[in-house]
Amino acid sequence: MVLPLVITLVVLLFAWPAGRIAPRDVPVGIVGTGAASQHAVEGLVHEKPGAFDFHLYPDQQAARSAIENRDVYGALAISAHDITVLTAPAASTSVAQLLREVGQQLADRASQQGAAGPQPSARIHVRALDVVPVATEDPRGVVFSSAVFPLTICAILIGAFVSTARGLRRPWHRLLTLLVACAAAGLGAYLVAQGFLGALPHDHVATWAVLSLVLISISATAAGLVRLLGQAGLGLSAVLMVFVGNPFSGAGSAPEMLPKGVDYVGQWLPPGAGAGLLRDTAYFDGNGGSGHLAVLALWTVCGFTAVMFGRRITGRAPGAKTGAMASAASLSSLPTSGAASPDRRHTHAHARRNDDDG
Repeated sequence: MVLPLVITLVVLLFAWPAGRIAPRDVPVGIVGTGAASQHAVEGLVHEKPGAFDFHLYPDQQAARSAIENRDVYGALAISAHDITVLTAPAASTSVAQLLREVGQQLADRASQQGAAGPQPSARIHVRALDVVPVATEDPRGVVFSSAVFPLTICAILIGAFVSTARGLRRPWHRLLTLLVACAAAGLGAYLVAQGFLGALPHDHVATWAVLSLVLISISATAAGLVRLLGQAGLGLSAVLMVFVGNPFSGAGSAPEMLPKGVDYVGQWLPPGAGAGLLRDTAYFDGNGGSGHLAVLALWTVCGFTAVMFGRRITGRAPGAKTGAMASAASLSSLPTSGAASPDRRHTHAHARRNDDDG
């Protein structure tokens, strides 16, 4: 009865955010304060209420700087004759495509209104410019979004191994093994994503460091929870990172495209924060990544603390017998009825010999 409910919940966690993708307060720039720009903003607010969070910029250069600094996902430069759509597919291919569609809709509406007026005007042209494009080998950003899920799974496996390996008895042995394993796994992931697929073309060392940090934050959390809760900690880490963190991360679209509340939860978990920091590092020179870095550092520190002091906090020694195991050990040490134990017979015989000698 429980397993079908669990499966239903897992399907809901993954399918619900994907099925409700829509713009929600997406930061978008508007260039200029002319009549055309004002009409465009009023029309978008009326047709798509709550979809965009508009920011005004005096010129296209200011809008480009805002895009590169991760203040907005794109911008619309609207004039009486044309519309220029400034996009950043590296930030989100979904949002970039959405802005292109919005620009075309605005141009079609303005052309229809101009044709219906007393003095027919020329058709308005739309031009799209990618301010921060994705890698040419990964034009849709599929490799980038697909890397988050396997990284999460591998990180949990590393944490489970480190927390249960019998050869790693000292806490600092576990931490050292975890760091080395995550650094090596991060390097392998980078070699595949960039060396083989060409999806992360900028800031090679920093990108490798981010991939390793994402793995460390998840694996340290998993290992720490196992040290604190035993095998239940492994299940809890899988629920947090795999079944909640991945579908709520917004790696395939953008956090602002997910349902309200989901975007905040996802960005406070390592998969969402890691995907955001990886974008910021690989394409935006680290701009906008301080919050994501702080989230990953917080999870990492908490995980390391639990790995170092988890047994002391719970008051259990690694080899201690508790519960049913201790009871079974105590029962096995008691003598069976009708027969004396070998140790007791040996004690009685030794006592008789001592009496005879006396």
